[in-house]
Amino acid sequence: MKLQPTSIISQNTNHLYKQNEIHGLIKRLYIQAKRRPALLIAGIMQPLLWLILFGSLFQNAPIGFFVTNLKYNVFLSPGIIVFTSFSGAINAGLPMMFDREFGFLNRILASPIISRDCLLFSSIYFITSVTIVQTLSIIVFSIVSTNHIIYISNLLIILLIIILITLSIASLSICLGFILPGHIEFLALIFIINLPTLFSSTALAPLSFMPSWLQILASLNPLTYAIESIRYAYIENPIYYIHNIWMNLNIVDNLAILSLICLLCFYHTRQVISHKSY
Repeated sequence: MKLQPTSIISQNTNHLYKQNEIHGLIKRLYIQAKRRPALLIAGIMQPLLWLILFGSLFQNAPIGFFVTNLKYNVFLSPGIIVFTSFSGAINAGLPMMFDREFGFLNRILASPIISRDCLLFSSIYFITSVTIVQTLSIIVFSIVSTNHIIYISNLLIILLIIILITLSIASLSICLGFILPGHIEFLALIFIINLPTLFSSTALAPLSFMPSWLQILASLNPLTYAIESIRYAYIENPIYYIHNIWMNLNIVDNLAILSLICLLCFYHTRQVISHKSY
């Protein structure tokens, strides 16, 4: 029997310990969510209210002038789907912030953990799974209310885009959870950027409806690329195309942009967590 080198055994052991650390932190987050189900329910109800109220308020909006036979509810649904993932992901750093304030984070860092990456991976996994559940609820409601059918292949594209935007925003949120001094500042920042980020995208109106300065902001907003990609897969209309104020894009271009943003956000957050001291 050939013995494995000590270095390989050590690497396998460290990998197993790291998995256990991530699993333990994920389990803790799920227990917290189970004890506070109102947060999960509110994360589903808020986008539903937006979809119902805005869909009813602007149901006669002339969106069909630009895309043939398109109702505003169908046009709005991709924007609300992305807003759901954005709202859930932007709060990903809040549990980390409370752990800092209550001293639990110091206890984790003082324990013999293999890597600080477990803090990031566990939070990302938890918020992504919760966001997917919330997003699927919105998609099901949208299909039922608008009688609009989404094929499985398009649904997979939508879920991929949701995962990319959730990973990007959640990474930035966790980074802010390590940087900002307290939860008051964190919540204040969320209140400041939440709705402006939504309104400076194409979630509620096409790019052509906006003034020139808002078109520039919308073209720089990553949510626009996620919304337009989902809208492209959602509508399945050859007349509808993805564009910003500078160029026309296809679905592959948008996915590449979102993937690049996700990698940059994830890398930056890992660097902050690795070098941050308390």
